[in-house]
Amino acid sequence: MVQNVKRKLMTHKLMMISIMIISFLTVLALFAPFLAPNDPNLIDIVQKLQGPSSQFPLGTDHLGRCILSRLIYGTRTSLGTAFLVMGLMMIISIPLGIYAGFIGGKVDYLFMRMCDILMAFPSFLLSLALVGILGPSLGNLILAMVLVQWVFYARVIRGMVLSVKEQNFVLAAKICGTPRSIIIIKHILPAIISQVVVLIFMDIGGVILAISGLSFLGLGIQPPDAEWGMMINDSKPFFRETPSLMLYPGMMIFIVVIAFNLFGEALRDAIDLKKE
Repeated sequence: MVQNVKRKLMTHKLMMISIMIISFLTVLALFAPFLAPNDPNLIDIVQKLQGPSSQFPLGTDHLGRCILSRLIYGTRTSLGTAFLVMGLMMIISIPLGIYAGFIGGKVDYLFMRMCDILMAFPSFLLSLALVGILGPSLGNLILAMVLVQWVFYARVIRGMVLSVKEQNFVLAAKICGTPRSIIIIKHILPAIISQVVVLIFMDIGGVILAISGLSFLGLGIQPPDAEWGMMINDSKPFFRETPSLMLYPGMMIFIVVIAFNLFGEALRDAIDLKKE
């Protein structure tokens, strides 16, 4: 199984391209202080809206800050926030989804009704409302997204558990009197973990888009920290004069989202046993 997955991944061209892009962006995020040519928050009005030069490879913004440096630090902010949000959502979703799907009965019924209520509202608008109530900040952005979007993943994980718990190896464990906790840890969780990983990588791009969207509206990461959505918002008044101010962060968002989507789809195809 593992060897077949590795073989499929190594022969998948789009997969290899996406891995290279994600790896490159990860290096940028981890080593941003060493790779950025300038201080991303240093304001120098004298240097504002400058074109590319040896000192500023991609030019400067309306406050004289280095665009390349802000893009690099924006990679750290966007990727770090996205993975933190996804990680927190999984910490909530995996236990609740597994418990509701495995226990069933009234617990599952109440869980599904709660999911129906929360999913009746568009997730982005609900996140927007929560951040607006709590106040614009990175912490409130993370809290709002986790509170709104965990329910979707918990419901999907519940469906995975429902399809696994009726299989013979789980039924055999129940007949042998194995405790529920052991069945969940040793049988249920290993059977669904690969699907959960695929779900994470397929949706991480959407999380990045949501973070950028909220920051674009001024409700996410706050100045002077660099973030791609906020950079696009700051560049709106200068679009006609210097369109590259919006182009660069927009391209970064596009590349990251496409890379994670391709990676997730290739990973899904690689572990799809139905294709064997």
